[in-house]
Parts: sequence; C-alpha cells; structure tokens
Amino acid sequence: MRQDTNRKTTSEITDSGTTATNTATVHTNDGTNGKATAGTVTDWKRIGWLTAAVIVLGAVIGVGAGLLTLLLYGVEHVMLGYIEGSSMPGPFIVPGWRRAVSVTVGLSIAAVIWYLLRTKTTTVPSVKKAVDGERMPWWQTLLHVVLQIFIVGSGASIGREVAPRELGAMLAQRFCDIFHLQDLDRRLVVAVAAGAGLGGVYDAPLAGMFFAVEILLADITVENVAFGLGSSAVAAFVATLIKGHHTFYDITAMQPGETPTLMLFALLCGAVCGVAGALFRKGSQWAESHKPTGKALMWQMPLAGVVTGAVALWVPQVMGNGRADAQLGFSTFIGNDSGAALSASSAGASPWNLLGFGMGLGGDLRQYFWPMLGLLAVSFVAKAIVTLLTIRSGASGGVMQPGIALGATMGAMLALPWLLVCPIDSVTACALIGAAALLSASQQAPLMAMCLVMELTEAPITFFVPVGMAVAVSAFTSHWLLERWSNTRRGQRQ
Repeated sequence: MRQDTNRKTTSEITDSGTTATNTATVHTNDGTNGKATAGTVTDWKRIGWLTAAVIVLGAVIGVGAGLLTLLLYGVEHVMLGYIEGSSMPGPFIVPGWRRAVSVTVGLSIAAVIWYLLRTKTTTVPSVKKAVDGERMPWWQTLLHVVLQIFIVGSGASIGREVAPRELGAMLAQRFCDIFHLQDLDRRLVVAVAAGAGLGGVYDAPLAGMFFAVEILLADITVENVAFGLGSSAVAAFVATLIKGHHTFYDITAMQPGETPTLMLFALLCGAVCGVAGALFRKGSQWAESHKPTGKALMWQMPLAGVVTGAVALWVPQVMGNGRADAQLGFSTFIGNDSGAALSASSAGASPWNLLGFGMGLGGDLRQYFWPMLGLLAVSFVAKAIVTLLTIRSGASGGVMQPGIALGATMGAMLALPWLLVCPIDSVTACALIGAAALLSASQQAPLMAMCLVMELTEAPITFFVPVGMAVAVSAFTSHWLLERWSNTRRGQRQ
C-alpha cells in the first residue's frame, strides 16, 4: 500500500481540537484527488495496515527478543559457566582465569567475523539510518545481532540493547516491502519496530515506545505514541512467554516513600549526573568515531578483551552489559532511619556479599564510609574506561545499560556523604535517581531514560516524582554543556 507524503493530517489543519472549516486534499492510491472536510476523513485501510504491523511485527519481534535473551544465557553458560539472574547478577563466582579467558576469546572471535562482515560484505547501517530509509541486509544484520549478544555473554563491557533494535528494524523493512508501505508510514513502522525490540528484550514497553518517538522519530504525536506503545507492549508480552518475567534490578532495600530531603538530593544528583552523563556521551561518540576500519580491528578487539579480563580479575562487576555494576549501587544498604529493610535473599545475592565484603549490607556508615566509597568509585571508573575502550576497539553494541550502571554507582557514591547529614534516606533510592539521571543525560532522552529505569527496577510509582525531578535537571544540564562544547569547538575551527 503506497502512502503519498502530500497527504495532510488533521493536526496540520486544526488547532487545539477546534473544528476546522477549510478542506484538505487527500491523494488516493489511484492517483485521483478528493475533497473532504478537514478532520472528518479517516483512512481506515491505512490504519488497518499499521495495526497489522503493530500486532504481527510486535509478536515476531517479541519472539526474537526472547530468543536473543536465551542466547545470552547460553553463551554465559558455555563461556563463563554461570547464567545471570536475580540470584547471581554477575560472574562473581566464576574463577578469575576463566573470566579473563572468556572475554579475550569472545572478542577475538568477534573481531575476525566483524572484519570480514565490514570489509567483504554489505555494511549494516545504524537503526537511525534504517529509519531514514537505508537498507538493512538480512543475513548480515542477523549475524551482526548475534555477535553483539555473543560478546556481551562472554563478558565484554558493552550494552546488548542495540541487537534487538536492529533485528526489529530489519524485520520491519521486510514487512513494508511485502505490503508496499512507503514514505512516512514506512518510517513510522521501522521506528516503532526498533523500539519494540528494546521493549521486548527488557520487558519495558514504555521505554520502547519513547525510544521510538523521542529518539528515532523525534516527533511525539498521538499516532506515533499509540502505534509505538502497542508494538512494544505486544513484543514485551510475547518475549516474556519465552524468557520468563524477572525483575532486572533488585531494589528491595528501597525506603517506603519519598521525603523532602530526597527531593533535594534529586536536584543535586541531577546536576552532577548531568555533567557525568554529558562527558560519557562525548566519550562514547569519540570512541565510536575512532573505531578501526581495517585489519587493526583484529588486534585491537582482542587487546580490549585482555584489558577487560585483567581488570575483571579484581573487579568482576565490570564485565557484561552493566547489570552487575548497577546492582552494586542498588544493593548498597545502610542501617539507618530510612525504614528500608534488606531481605535475606537479597542480601545473599548482593554484589557486596558475593565480593566478600560485609560492608554495604547494613553496616555502620561511619565505620565503612571510605571502603564503600572506594569500591563504588573503582567500579564507576573501571566500567566507564573499559566500556569506552571496548567501543573504541571496534565492537558494536549499546551504552544504555552501561549508562545505568554508571548512574547507579554515581548515585550510591553521592548518597554516602548525603546520609551522614540526612539519615532518613536510603542509598538504594539515591542510586535509582542517579541511574535515571545519568542515562537521561547520556542519551539526551529524559522520558525514555526515566521509564526504562523505572520499568527495569519495578520501582514504586511514587518515586516517579524524585526521579522525574532529577531527570529534568540532568537533561537540562547535559544539553547546556553539550551545546556549549559544540559552540566552543565550532569557534575554534573558525
């Protein structure tokens, strides 16, 4: 079905829901033009095709997202001998030598395949380019997707969220080919399908929808939101039938509700995470733009594996897409006046306990302040450096989950001195705020960032208030900084 881009929408000819008296020209499929009163013509055939895309594509992408998750578990089991989950968020019990060998072998294998894929075949474009019409080759895209899951499962420090988005975009292009969708409808379908990939793999339909409309389409309209949310919801539902439903991050050490002091912390944390997120965004852009394009890829990626493995000998939470590092921040628990309580099962699965530290599980803050702050700082710096190194070496993947990890550890670090003055708050709540704030700043997508963190943690809805406040501050701060840095560079070039 071909849609003409000259077709005017109701929003272009009406204002604030008022009745319009002028007429709109509707170009029909047979090339004839018809006159209709503005706001009264509904192209039900077009709505039908888009609805079919939501249901059919959403279901297929959900299957793909579920299978990719199972693939990740399979790679972790073979390469590292464990499977991540609520009881084991990272490779803490894996011997150090195996961690080092796994990530080095994984990136070495991927380096050879990616070199052949990028130099001998059709290049796989980014999802944004696919939304704008660039063609995604089918088998190259599938191999590209599988490689991303493979390196994350073997321990590479990079996000896995790009893989399901690319899969969704590629499948959407084939759907549009079969049913002859063109122009704006094709762009919409590809964008919401990519968002459905994100929503499916993380069981986060709101984040998937906002990724499509806030980042890819940059156009938050009722139609875009409706189709985006529908597609992501279908994908998330189908994916859970395959991979099951599990809370991604454990935040049981959360305080019962927000406090006035937590609202003040949100403002301060938002500003700090806005700066850190802007720096992380600049760093990831630099690393992406300096990737090797030739044979250098085949030694730089293995070298990144060696470095990651060496760091993981002492900091195992640095491995993978960021779940272990983020959980360290979320699981930091101080026995104070916040009313938070840590269950026995959560304490047993806490990275603090798995790393062999008694602190962070309800100990006295003044006694353990510096050791806790030191471990969180080491985790933050190590995760940032190793992630940027992995991208710089030539690996493909995302930075959303690493961004959440950096934000959670940053929020926990800021919480420690804060709790000396305001013991009524909990570190977990501060880590939640930091995770959303830094992700918002690094992605320049506050709505998507806020919803993704809230959905991954299944946080109480009341915490949307402090999280939203921090996200607003961080988004403004990072946007201002990035604009300022861009103008400074532009002035230097002139």
